[in-house]
Amino acid sequence: MSADRLRTAPSRPRAALLALATGLALAGIGAAPMAWAAPPAATAGVDIPYETFTLPNGLRVVVHTDRKAPIVAVNIWYHVGSKDEPAGRSGFAHLFEHLMFQASEHHDGEFFDPFKQVGVTDQNGTTNTDRTNYFQNVPTTALDMALWMESDRMGHLLGAVDQAALDEQRGVVQNEKRQGENQPYGQVWDRLSRSLYPKDHPYHRGVIGSMNDLNAASLDDVKQWFRTWYGPNNAVLVLAGDIDLATARRKAMQYFGDIPAGPTMAQPQVDVAKRPADTRETMQDQVPQARIYRVWNVAELGSVDIDRLQVLASVLGGAKASRLDRRLLHEDKLVDNISAGAWPSQLGSSFGIIATVKQGVDPAMVEAAIDEELERLIAEGPTADELERAKTSFRAGFVRGIERIGGFGGKADALAECTVYEGDPGCFRASLANVAATTAEDVKAVGAKWLDVGSHTITVVPGARAPLAEEPAVTPAPLTTPAPDRKFTTTRSRIDRSTGVPETREFPELKFPELQRAMLSNGTEVILARRPEIPVVQLSYEFKGGYTADQGRTPGTASFAMSLLDEGAGGLGALEFADRVESLGASIGAGASLDGSNAYVSALKENLDGSLALFADMLQRPNFEQKEIDRIKATWIAGIAQEKARPASVAMRVLPPLVYGQGHPYAIPFTGSGDEASIAKLGREDLLAFHRDWVRPEGATLIVVGDTTLEEIVPMLETHFGAWRGTGPAPAPVEVAEVARPATSRVFLIDQPGAVQANIFAAQVIPPTNDPASTRFDMANTVIGGDFTARLNMNLREDKHWSYGARSSASGTLGQRPWMASAPVQIDKTAEAMAEMQREFADFASGTRPPSEAELARARAINTLSLPGAYETAWSVMSTIGGNVRFGRPDDYVFQRKAEIESMTVSDLAGAAASIDPRALTWVVVGDLSQIEAPVRALGLGDVQVLDADGKPVASAKR
Repeated sequence: MSADRLRTAPSRPRAALLALATGLALAGIGAAPMAWAAPPAATAGVDIPYETFTLPNGLRVVVHTDRKAPIVAVNIWYHVGSKDEPAGRSGFAHLFEHLMFQASEHHDGEFFDPFKQVGVTDQNGTTNTDRTNYFQNVPTTALDMALWMESDRMGHLLGAVDQAALDEQRGVVQNEKRQGENQPYGQVWDRLSRSLYPKDHPYHRGVIGSMNDLNAASLDDVKQWFRTWYGPNNAVLVLAGDIDLATARRKAMQYFGDIPAGPTMAQPQVDVAKRPADTRETMQDQVPQARIYRVWNVAELGSVDIDRLQVLASVLGGAKASRLDRRLLHEDKLVDNISAGAWPSQLGSSFGIIATVKQGVDPAMVEAAIDEELERLIAEGPTADELERAKTSFRAGFVRGIERIGGFGGKADALAECTVYEGDPGCFRASLANVAATTAEDVKAVGAKWLDVGSHTITVVPGARAPLAEEPAVTPAPLTTPAPDRKFTTTRSRIDRSTGVPETREFPELKFPELQRAMLSNGTEVILARRPEIPVVQLSYEFKGGYTADQGRTPGTASFAMSLLDEGAGGLGALEFADRVESLGASIGAGASLDGSNAYVSALKENLDGSLALFADMLQRPNFEQKEIDRIKATWIAGIAQEKARPASVAMRVLPPLVYGQGHPYAIPFTGSGDEASIAKLGREDLLAFHRDWVRPEGATLIVVGDTTLEEIVPMLETHFGAWRGTGPAPAPVEVAEVARPATSRVFLIDQPGAVQANIFAAQVIPPTNDPASTRFDMANTVIGGDFTARLNMNLREDKHWSYGARSSASGTLGQRPWMASAPVQIDKTAEAMAEMQREFADFASGTRPPSEAELARARAINTLSLPGAYETAWSVMSTIGGNVRFGRPDDYVFQRKAEIESMTVSDLAGAAASIDPRALTWVVVGDLSQIEAPVRALGLGDVQVLDADGKPVASAKR
């Protein structure tokens, strides 16, 4: 449940198309030149076929059939967003979205509850300027339940909305607002909205709203909002997945047909609000380096111009070797990162450039270089190669994106967005065609038209963060509801809602792809899971040697070395290598984790051989050029400073040494980034040594998932990898020693002056992932903090509304696992929240409030009934196989784990809960010391120490 801060998250196709096209940017090393093949002329067709109908009450229904998994995506969009809020009622659309997850007239309790009982996946809701949406993937057999629930809140909500529900969700939303503003640069988007649009423009207000307006929202306002905007004739329902048109028609009529239409509300006229002059401002924030945001108001969603601006953005700053990256990052070395993007919206879109300025560089120099590159692109246009790379990359992203039926940016989102904004579920086809047809002259023309003048620039510089001032309060006129539209009719109710939510009695069986194996001549085992649904093949080369391999080396070596693999290889420089990757429509990269590392490539089937050639060069012949090492090193060190400025990441740097003890392989920042001094002294020989020792084929595993067969892929792999051999003896496995828990709890405070929230973490070691009781602990964790409906979140968010969300989790590790609970809370409730967390842990572990049968049933459903939908994507299958490889699990582990969970008892969960020792926790709290230190000390949870962002003790006035 979230509010888009501006229109910066492309969650809409045309914008959802952008999400599909760019949503799989994979993160991410000799001298023999590689054999590179140009992409073939013929490419596979891509589409999202659909059928549609409209109910008599005006509800538009779009149906897409995809039988690869026994699940259905239920996605409903209401054509109302923050643009529709009257003055003085900012944040109302988003607040109402939260209320829709409470009880309805025929279901008493959280909206999530029945879905958790059937194994829902990808469930959430979001609000932006233009629409509010709700979505979930459910097993096919639970579709009746899902439609009953969605229709009950559409047609029968108001009788269940009371003052208590409004007050609860108002508090949650206000903490969501605090959480966003508490992040570095977190106030920028609200400032941009105010500056880019005049006060009477619907986009002037931030989606999440002002504290004053949220406080002023009344129960009558809520009810009027619902009556005005939440009628079926203002909604689009998409059903995608294991369903057909006849079934969809019957069920939509059954559950939604009797809901009367609401008023037909006019949509605001398109108002791009193109600005006549450039403007600028400077703001201070608690940030380690300056950042420049430059944004223009540009053509609206649904126009050819916004599609052409996507191409311009890709060439300018949307690719690894784009013009801005090439000039400012690689050549002039003025920035640590830079990007450009076009973000479509209904009344007018945004085009923005964001640059994080290198320490010691004048932001004015960065702006001058940006101006030069933008003016040059508009004057000369892109080269033929740049244009084709941008088009190929866009199309490749779309191909990958249409694998998902639901969730953020899936096929259901694309169909819903197109229907809501353009009345055509297939509008994404026009966008694809527009991008494919864009010429260099088109790019020049659209840039000259929209990116000449009218930008607003915000430069954020290090300094003291001031609260974001609220605009003067406006007394709103009373909300009134127009009369319902009489042209729509209803049908007689076909269901008896008094009997409650339909019970789901049967569930689809878990299916996991059959795994096939082969052995390459280089000693690597190949594991193939065939997934022919889309023309994409994904590979992940799994190695040992993660962060733990830094033992005896410079801290951060593993992560740094793996991240440099794709910065030039096989004699190709970093930029040329990136160009080749983009030309093939591939995604390629490498990374490290605590106990291992991997390198991966996602290739279009049509370009598989050429993509494998690049992948092979990256692994076997990384350049490790000194100039690239120096460039990445400077950016890396800046990134560590950014980690220290963010409350969550500074905790992930400080906590592990406290939990495991100095010198332990896991006593390192869990970000893997090391520290500034260690990275500064890394040399090329250090990277070559790590590559020699740990990136080697013997004993490695190559996972392949996608549209291929062993007969096809193994010869290709032999061609590109068969002659690869490791050099010298392989290093011995890293020994991860056991550590004892502390004798008593300890509390560590890190100062974040001016923070409006405190970020609370509590951690403890538990047995390794391979421990026989590991699954039982995971189930117990689901009850205490591993799910939205778990005890911690229900307490701190839903009951107390002190937090936007509280969670707990245990990472998978070969050694003792770190179990952590976290809660960002409003600053004045820090001590109270810690006391509540401590009480929850103690009651759970001691048996004062042991796991109940109902909690066991919910945890069992969450962890087993969701499995048929959990492996919808190739990436999820690859991740599961990778876990099996890392932890030595059998191929049928998912089935074994499911059976173990199904046989668990509350006694099993109580035993696992008892393994938590609430008297031996390590607490880390990041917040404004002047507000939190005294009340936290007064709690008496344990010895309290104040640390800096490096985890070193500092003096405290309270001592």
